[in-house]
Amino acid sequence: MDIKKPAVAGTLESSDCMVTIEPGDGAVDFALDSVVIHQYGNQIRKVVMETLSNLHVDNVKISIVDKGALDCTIKARVEGAVYRSVGQLNDLPWGGEIR
Repeated sequence: MDIKKPAVAGTLESSDCMVTIEPGDGAVDFALDSVVIHQYGNQIRKVVMETLSNLHVDNVKISIVDKGALDCTIKARVEGAVYRSVGQLNDLPWGGEIR
C-alpha cells in the first residue's frame, strides 16, 4: 500500500498515542517519543513494524508520540493513520489484512 498524503490518528491523552505518517523516502523511517521508551520501546517498535508489514507498507515516515498505550491501541492507531492516508474510509478489511 502506498502512502499518499500525511495523516494522523490518536490523541495525546494518557494511555493513548498519536501516530503521524507521511510518504517516505524509500524505506520505513520510524521515530518514537514515549514516556515508557526505556521499558517498552522495543515492543512498540515491533508492533508498529508488524502492523506496517501486514498492511504492505514499506515506504513511510512514521512518528509516534506514546503516552503509555497498549499494543492493541498502537496497532489500531497505525492502521487508522494508514487508511486515512490512502483515502480508504469505508469498507475497511476487518478480519482480513489488518487481523
